[in-house]
Amino acid sequence: MTQNEALDILKTGANVFLTGEPGAGKTHTIREYVAYLRAHGIEPSITASSGIAATHIHGQTIHSWAGIGIKNHLSDYDLDAMSSKEYLVKKISRATVLIIDEISMLGAGTLQMVDQVCRAIRNNDSAFGGLQVVLVGDFFQLPPISSYGSNSEFAYESPAWKSLSLITCYITEQHRQEDGDLLAVLSAIRRNEVEEMHFEKLQSRITTKEASPEGITRLFTKNVSVDALNDESLKKIVGLDYEYEMQSQGKVSMVEALKKGCLSPEVLVLKKDSVVMCTKNNMNAGFVNGTLGRVVDFQKGTDYPIIQTRDGRTLTIEPMEWVVEEDGKIRARITQIPLRLAWAITVHKSQGMSLDSAVMDLSDVFEYGQGYVALSRVRTLSGIHLFGLNQKSLQVHPEVASVDAHFRQVSDKAMHSFRALEENELKNMHANFIRACGGNLVPVKNVKPGKKISTQEKTLALLEAGFTISGIAKERDLNIGTIIDHVDYLVKNGSFSKESALNLCDPRLKLSLPIINKAFDKKGTIALAPVFSHLKGVYSYDELKLARVFY
Repeated sequence: MTQNEALDILKTGANVFLTGEPGAGKTHTIREYVAYLRAHGIEPSITASSGIAATHIHGQTIHSWAGIGIKNHLSDYDLDAMSSKEYLVKKISRATVLIIDEISMLGAGTLQMVDQVCRAIRNNDSAFGGLQVVLVGDFFQLPPISSYGSNSEFAYESPAWKSLSLITCYITEQHRQEDGDLLAVLSAIRRNEVEEMHFEKLQSRITTKEASPEGITRLFTKNVSVDALNDESLKKIVGLDYEYEMQSQGKVSMVEALKKGCLSPEVLVLKKDSVVMCTKNNMNAGFVNGTLGRVVDFQKGTDYPIIQTRDGRTLTIEPMEWVVEEDGKIRARITQIPLRLAWAITVHKSQGMSLDSAVMDLSDVFEYGQGYVALSRVRTLSGIHLFGLNQKSLQVHPEVASVDAHFRQVSDKAMHSFRALEENELKNMHANFIRACGGNLVPVKNVKPGKKISTQEKTLALLEAGFTISGIAKERDLNIGTIIDHVDYLVKNGSFSKESALNLCDPRLKLSLPIINKAFDKKGTIALAPVFSHLKGVYSYDELKLARVFY
């Protein structure tokens, strides 16, 4: 299934499990869907299973969104208490679309609790209280961990998963790996069919610490190894320290969640020649989350670091924001230079990134999927430099290989079913879902995250789509006079031209404009009642209101 086909299915309002191999474009598809919803006046609830994943999508953890925190069970008392929390009730009652990213790391029990909370607060016994639920992830990646540190059941084993009647959209495009040899190895790992030839390809990438290239990120399975190498490498550099302290504002618990998930540290210390990695996407500035470089200087006056990327580009890295959004408003934000020391990072923190190259030690892999996640971060086999492998580093969870085959099969069925639909039928399904969510049928252009769409902007979108005043009134369930007020406002602030507004008048009113203008002059007022009376009720109040736009 392609990204566009998955997007078409999402727009119908169906509950969806969006999956695919690393680099297939799952995050891109979700961003496109979020932009589509916002353009139609619908604000989705964007969450993820971990703080790190949440920062990638400008969301919050599902634990925070649902108010469950670190609980592993909800009693009737818990649900009653949560149902009395005004902020939680307001947020969940108003929600229409719930997105949960990195679903592989969310345990079955947690998903079940989210379902319970949504049903209780929304007073609706449908799955998740009737929300559209979009689950995103790849179960070949890191598995769920319980609050006690032991392995937990996968989300797909939860009764809540089954209750959703999910349509599986398995994206088969590939936008990360550019190398057929690496793709063959990764595909073999996914199928649990690693053969000698695949092992030999990886063996050819074995190197030593002394022979490994400089300035390339090291991936380790344990935090202690990462911190030790980064601290040791920074201390070796002779030169001034440049220190950047993270700024924050908003609700303390949300700020703390952002800090926990942010790949940039609270206090970032850099020196000239530090090896760094960008921790956010900034296409305009020329870098993405995972871009590697070296600090070559600091900007005069601001001390912002200037880095040289591996492809030779020189970029000045300015502070950026990580935010939590709810109901279209920013509830918490942190601001920091979007860099981190990158002589080394953990495999866990690399999930979701794309790297040009990496040195990795997979000799102490202790969890299913760790080796696969590390290898799949890199675009080409030649970009992988291995210190070692162990037996578990090329293994994925045996149960996942079986269920993945099922996901592919049901995705193919869904794809063929939707391809058989007539174009108009699919468009009607999209329109019906927008209406059901209370959105505007015609999209408003250039809607930024967190920006609330005004009622006048919604009317403008319909005007630009060719709707008549009466048509807009019917579509928006407003009276005609209100829509004319919107037209007047839009003309005055320059969003809609008088010429376009004139086309909204019927021929009779157009011909009568000079007469009506004279009446406004004679009465010396723009109030409608005196003019209505003067013209003896020949023109309705709505006609006079529209004529007043041109007075």
